[in-house]
Amino acid sequence: MDLFDACYYIKRQAIVEEIPFDNRTFYAKFECIHEPLTPLLVKQHQDRYYTIAAPLLKDNHTNYLVIEYKGEEHQRFYHLVKHLFKTLQMTNYHIYEGKDSERLQVFIEVSNLSLEEATKQLQVLSDALKEKMTEKWKCLPSSALPEAYNIVTLPYNKLPNDR
Repeated sequence: MDLFDACYYIKRQAIVEEIPFDNRTFYAKFECIHEPLTPLLVKQHQDRYYTIAAPLLKDNHTNYLVIEYKGEEHQRFYHLVKHLFKTLQMTNYHIYEGKDSERLQVFIEVSNLSLEEATKQLQVLSDALKEKMTEKWKCLPSSALPEAYNIVTLPYNKLPNDR
């Protein structure tokens, strides 16, 4: 599954959609564009002209689990994730810097997991991280969010995994 074979999301200044989901209303600032992503748009994202996001779900399945951290202890989180994954013998992951140095994105490659199984696996990882530090991350995809919120912004800089 290619993340961009059907669409991508672009962040707008105003709310573009109200999404009723599970007795709640979500307000989306990311607009779904039903076109393939172009190299020009990726460059414009890297140059911070646009903020582009990728859908994580296709037919309620995913090939990536994502943990996004935002906080002042980003270096500690980075080392904790690397240690946890080494302990769990996980090797198919990549760590990126997000919009700024206090935002980290961890992409874990998986093979066509259902949304329910992805949520379970992410909960196990999140629980292990919670044992060592205060939770300042979110895990995606999540069955507690509508599909339009199960997106991840494109990363900016790859950080070394030193596996």
